Amino acid sequence: MRFISEPQIPVKIHKMKERVRWLHPSIVRRGIDQTSMVLDDGNSNNPDFSFMVIGDTGTRPYYGYHPQRQVAELMLPHQDECSFVLHTGDVIYVVGSQEYYPQNFIEPYREFLQGGELTSQRLRYRPKRIPYDNMVFKTPILPVLGNHDYYDVPLMYRLLAGSTLPLRRLLRYKDIEIGWHGSYQGDAYARAFLDYLKAAKSKEQLEYHLEEHYTAKTDTGRCLRYEPGRFTRLPNRYYTFRYGGIDFFALDSNTFNEPSPLPATKEGEASRRKLEKRRDDIAREEVEIAQLCDRLNPDNLAQAEQLDALRAKLYQIDEVKIDIEKQLAAHKNAAIDLEQLEWLKQRLIESWNTDEVRGRIVYFHHPPYVTEASKWHQAQTLAVRHRLRWVLDGVAQDIGFMNQERPIVDLILNGHAHCLEYLRTTETGHADSHLNCIISGGSGRRPRRQREEGTELMETFPAGKGISIRQVADSMLFVGCNGYDELKRLPYSFVRIDVKDGNPPKFIVRPFVAELFQGEWYNREMESLVI
Repeated sequence: MRFISEPQIPVKIHKMKERVRWLHPSIVRRGIDQTSMVLDDGNSNNPDFSFMVIGDTGTRPYYGYHPQRQVAELMLPHQDECSFVLHTGDVIYVVGSQEYYPQNFIEPYREFLQGGELTSQRLRYRPKRIPYDNMVFKTPILPVLGNHDYYDVPLMYRLLAGSTLPLRRLLRYKDIEIGWHGSYQGDAYARAFLDYLKAAKSKEQLEYHLEEHYTAKTDTGRCLRYEPGRFTRLPNRYYTFRYGGIDFFALDSNTFNEPSPLPATKEGEASRRKLEKRRDDIAREEVEIAQLCDRLNPDNLAQAEQLDALRAKLYQIDEVKIDIEKQLAAHKNAAIDLEQLEWLKQRLIESWNTDEVRGRIVYFHHPPYVTEASKWHQAQTLAVRHRLRWVLDGVAQDIGFMNQERPIVDLILNGHAHCLEYLRTTETGHADSHLNCIISGGSGRRPRRQREEGTELMETFPAGKGISIRQVADSMLFVGCNGYDELKRLPYSFVRIDVKDGNPPKFIVRPFVAELFQGEWYNREMESLVI
């Protein structure tokens, strides 16, 4: 049985456009750009500023531990010095359901929210009073969609999981964070973070809202004004804003991660059979692990920790199955979000032609380069890399030598891989050469291991009538699960990035880690990276 499902790319695009009333006549008439916003905090012109990056966070406390909250507490001393927090996706696990926002987002990040502070009476926090669809941030948390934020629950599983206790116990290895609801094709995320214009019940309400909150101006027209402590909504599932002379581009990689189809050749058929065998093998492995889970007692601490590790393995198997099924189902006319990719290309070109812009940061969920064991071989990784490469090649062709040997983008920030990693691309033969890539996907969900093949990432390229294999990236830092049994270490993390004045700017990346080892937490700041 499939325990999670994912909407098709055209459905994701269509539903999200409905929710923000994409190109509604009232919006077009006002010349509003629905992909831009202004972060109006009174400090956006300061060339020296800092921000934090988290990702893959939205999980529950378990067995007395709450890694996500541990990371949030590690972030708090930096809150006043950082202008905002970028979130690289997977805000809520396992499916992005509204029922988990209070426990899996609002509670852990309560100090970042208006009304989440400690009350003087009875010394109680008030996050449970905050509706998930009416959050106002004191310190902005600016997310992008992860795959789990789009996931849904098949009706049959909802009926089983929500019925009798014996059935829930039978399915407990999958039911740990899956209840009655799913994301409803990303609707919960949209209500939590986007300016959900669909909620305006009349033309008058829509007109008033647009006049009240779309008061900022950029080179592309009027846009939404994001005001910390007052109105904290995002304009769209992908968007851009400028801060301290840096252009930030937030993308929805869930709509351009579709794998390329297998070729209709002898080699393609061999690949298909190999994928089908792999799918069948891991399905059998899944059953074996589930049977083992059913024999473990969650009330016994040692067995509970083993149970949690096995559950994490099951969710990892789910991801591999989904990736395989995407490859097998891919066809020649696979849906690709060309509208978003073309938008990114044009906005990067405009950014390079704007004198006041001194740097560019792009952040999205699926990493194009990664050495976390479960992600490098995924077809989605290659798909995202190829589509990003297409965009950057187009920008480079347009701007010529304007970048003066600088990379087209100064930083790429991702999640999806449950680790903290810094990679740098080599000379790839394309405009994605010499990129600095940071993966901050270890901020709450169980960390995973680095692949055994090493830090050098190789890619196959066509060469005449044959192929060539060459290095495309190198991993300079990896922080993930390590050790085994009683020596296992689980490091959870976030990064703080200090942006310094100058053109090009200097970025100081400061990694912070909260590590769980033998039932105790150990916090540390790692050596800074200068980019």
